[in-house]
Amino acid sequence: MTGLGIVLAVLAVFVIIVLLRSVRIVPQARAGIVERLGKYQRTLGPGLTLLIPFVDRLLPLLDLRENVVSFPPQPVITEDNLVVSIDTVVYFQITEPRAATYEIANYIQAVEQLTTTTLRNVVGGLNLEEALTSRDQINGQLRGVLDEATGKWGIRVSRVELKAIDPPLSIQDSMEKQMRAERDRRAAILTAEGTKQSQILTAEGQRQAAILAAEGDAKAAILRADGEAQAIEKVFDAIHAGNPDQKLLAYQYLQTLPKLAEGSSNKLWIIPSEVGEALKGIGGALGNFTDGDDTAPAPKNP
Repeated sequence: MTGLGIVLAVLAVFVIIVLLRSVRIVPQARAGIVERLGKYQRTLGPGLTLLIPFVDRLLPLLDLRENVVSFPPQPVITEDNLVVSIDTVVYFQITEPRAATYEIANYIQAVEQLTTTTLRNVVGGLNLEEALTSRDQINGQLRGVLDEATGKWGIRVSRVELKAIDPPLSIQDSMEKQMRAERDRRAAILTAEGTKQSQILTAEGQRQAAILAAEGDAKAAILRADGEAQAIEKVFDAIHAGNPDQKLLAYQYLQTLPKLAEGSSNKLWIIPSEVGEALKGIGGALGNFTDGDDTAPAPKNP
């Protein structure tokens, strides 16, 4: 009984091992390569599958999802003989599990080395400034070369990104100084433009104010002249309407003479030559008045 029990136990263990090696479950987004007696037999998709024990062998499962691999910085020499350090990130996906298994030994290492060599070829034809400002162009060229080369490996490269481009420290310092100088220049230009515009606007405002002031003075002078002309015209009409005689005009002339001496700044008073004529007119008037009185009849004595 003891020997029989041992045999049964061995058979049970053997059956369990056979079952474990026969039944395989492949998860979603995974693929498995089955080899029968060392030769490719089929590709397993997601789900439950049965294998022939000790005849079929399932290789490690392949991930069919998009993979992201970040490669370490690589030194690259630009066209102007400057060494820059470039970090790259590659997005790829396995589309043919059989080709990814048998066409290349290590597809990740192959993608890394291909990325490095392609990057050196692309950046080697650009100077530093072009390399720093042409990331999209470099990414597109890298993706095209990698996708074409990895197609036979059953891999599709969807994107290639340059994570960082680090020039030498001395070049970085020079670039920072150049950028500071450029910003200072732009600030000076903007300040000068602002000052210029301010002066232009100020001058324009002063010109407009001067024009308006001159127009106001001109209109005021015209109105004053019109007023004085109307006043003179009214006085002239009133004088002619009153029909003044020579005696009244001479009297008004003499009344106006003292006004000529008004004012504290007047040091000398020049008498017009017409004063004599006015005095003659007044004298004549007074003489006539006296003659009239003489011709009057004398009173009679009682």
